[in-house]
Amino acid sequence: MKLFVAKLNFSTNADSLQSLFEQYGEVVSAKVIMDRDTGRSKGYGFVEMTHDDDALMAISELNNSEFEGRDIVVKKSEPTN
Repeated sequence: MKLFVAKLNFSTNADSLQSLFEQYGEVVSAKVIMDRDTGRSKGYGFVEMTHDDDALMAISELNNSEFEGRDIVVKKSEPTN
């Protein structure tokens, strides 16, 4: 399951994001979206987890929780058309 993670600290990187979610299960990938022009984080990213149950637990535990000084938003990523 792919998760959308918003309101990230601008200093958060993919490694710290992956470490956070690995507490709940196997992480396939973790990515922080960067601005093409400035190279700075846009404050959101995506995490893909192997098992849906683990992803749902991560949403339940991490949504509106504090991570690296910010209250983050975690929800199921909606596919884009």
